[in-house]
Amino acid sequence: MTTTAPRLGTATLLRLLLITAALLGTVLTGTANAHAALTGSNPKDGAVLAVAPKDVTLTFSEQVALGNDSIRVLDPKSKRVDTGRLKNLGSGDLVKYGVDLHSGLPDGTYTVAWQAVSADSHPIAGAFTFSVGAPSKTAVELPKQEAGGGLVGTLYGIARYAAYTGFTVLVGGAAFVLACWPRGAGVRPVQRLVVCGWVTLTAATLAMLLLRNPYTGSGELGDAFDLAGLQAVLATKTGAALVSRLLLLGAAALFIAVLFGAYAKRATEAEDAAETGAPGPAGTEDAAGGGADEAGGAPATAVDRAKEKQDLTFGLAVGGTVVAAGIAATWALSEHASTGIQAGVAMPVDVLHLLAVAAWIGGLATLLVALHRTPSVGRTAVLRFSRLAFWSVVVLAATGLYQSWRQVGSWSALTGTSYGRLLLVKIGLVAVLVGVAWISRRWTARLSEHPSAAEDTPSETGGETGPDDRGAPSADGGSPTDAAPAPSDDPVRAAQLARQGAAVAAATRKRHRDADPERSGLRRSVLAEAGVAVVLLAVTTVLTSTEPGRTEEQAARAGGGTAETAPAKPVDVTLPFDTGGANGKGTARLTISPGRSGANEVHLWTRSQDGQPLDAPEVKIAYTLTAEKIGPLPLVPERVAAGHWSASNIQIPLPGEWQVRITVRTSDIDQTTVEKNVRIG
Repeated sequence: MTTTAPRLGTATLLRLLLITAALLGTVLTGTANAHAALTGSNPKDGAVLAVAPKDVTLTFSEQVALGNDSIRVLDPKSKRVDTGRLKNLGSGDLVKYGVDLHSGLPDGTYTVAWQAVSADSHPIAGAFTFSVGAPSKTAVELPKQEAGGGLVGTLYGIARYAAYTGFTVLVGGAAFVLACWPRGAGVRPVQRLVVCGWVTLTAATLAMLLLRNPYTGSGELGDAFDLAGLQAVLATKTGAALVSRLLLLGAAALFIAVLFGAYAKRATEAEDAAETGAPGPAGTEDAAGGGADEAGGAPATAVDRAKEKQDLTFGLAVGGTVVAAGIAATWALSEHASTGIQAGVAMPVDVLHLLAVAAWIGGLATLLVALHRTPSVGRTAVLRFSRLAFWSVVVLAATGLYQSWRQVGSWSALTGTSYGRLLLVKIGLVAVLVGVAWISRRWTARLSEHPSAAEDTPSETGGETGPDDRGAPSADGGSPTDAAPAPSDDPVRAAQLARQGAAVAAATRKRHRDADPERSGLRRSVLAEAGVAVVLLAVTTVLTSTEPGRTEEQAARAGGGTAETAPAKPVDVTLPFDTGGANGKGTARLTISPGRSGANEVHLWTRSQDGQPLDAPEVKIAYTLTAEKIGPLPLVPERVAAGHWSASNIQIPLPGEWQVRITVRTSDIDQTTVEKNVRIG
């Protein structure tokens, strides 16, 4: 039994850590960037055709998942004019899809709206227009919400990071008990922590399964309970991974039941037998109770108990590792590790990375709970976790180095891309965490040199107790009866006295524990370590949904390894145009800043011949990297003022010689397109 005060403080602390891990990851991430991009279309954006086409085709940079409603072609009155039957026109590495159009389409401007799910499970969407005969006004209103955004996107993001947090606590807590502190299997706060991790992961997985349909489709929360949509999700790679995770969580529930049931009982019996018996012939720590048991039994009784515990530990370790690796694989098989270069190597590496994160950060959370909620956690357990954390960091460093090379690809990408900058932040946090961990190791060493009198003493409640529970003088000088009231013939009074005695004993243990400077110092350093680890976990999860920064590496490979990246500088070009109509002559000035691969800001100014702002009804921009067969990538900037348009966060995927095309329409029928090659470093 524990007192109310420490329980409230630790529960609040634990909730803050878990909530911060989920919400901080959501805030930092926002809408996830996807790997796939639209690299071409037929008809092209802004094209004016003499005859209506028979179909519309889209080409993507990577494999995507689409449905029959993923490509919609709308006439000027917002009426759908496609047949609604998706065609897969790709072959080999070409990813190309299309839809047939109804025959006899009249002249006017048509809008193509599309949405898809990239191979790394993130939704993407876009739209462009083409005209038949001549451009016309259109009543089509496209949704302003980005794919995967809005309320559904926020809820899906929260569920996703809650799943990561639950996995970390579940696996790390179980590993801490098996590898570091077997007696912890019978400690209620540790049991609650691990069960909380299982419940969180299960609930988050169910939420992701329900939200997957609106997340990749309509964006309407009500579609979460659409059975047809759920059936479609189950047929996808992500849906299969989520269902597999739920099945594995069923096996994890059985593992938890054995861990906190039979294993906890065997661990307690083995240690009690070891404490009451003389050293046996086995010569091992677990079999140290080879002498007679409490009842005066044969020496083989304690040895048998230790052997049963050892066999059960081995079975739980093997089974738990298989289940944990399977759950980790549900992320590796459906998200970023399954796409890009060396996917066959990246997926098992990602599984190892997730397991190491769970063992380290989940173990930290369990140690923090043990230090704050139990009378004491053994010195041996702390030392064992210190070694476990060390090897977890080694695995994290090795797998993280490979993942960084795979996603970044070059030194310049570390500072030139969002992914690289986030990676630098992560490296800095790891350095801070290693420094705090070094302080924790110092406190651990001092703890082993100065043992606490309240350590490693068994209790009937499955926790631990101090000398006051055995009738010895209390820590504050009280008599033994203060901790253990005299028995009474009245059962009600006896139960009341027992509760009072347990409360007094718990308070005494807490005072004794808080008075130990080594243990208090260890608690503070572990708390700081856990806080840094929470931020590190958030940054790591942001990296999993950020566009990889290997653009310079791809450019070097495309040039045979000899290509050099030009220094980044803003692009500023001015092009004359003539639409052929009245007041159709003028100039278009385009700026692209900072003028390098990655995110850029685009501004376009149009001026008439007399230098006054020309407020054209419509302007469009498209850019193409001919050498890499990328594009044309369409861009429709927003009007800022008369004769001024802009667009922010425009992604330039690769450096090189880009062809920029500017389309200016000055009337319903008068428009022209001018182009120029510019160097983007």
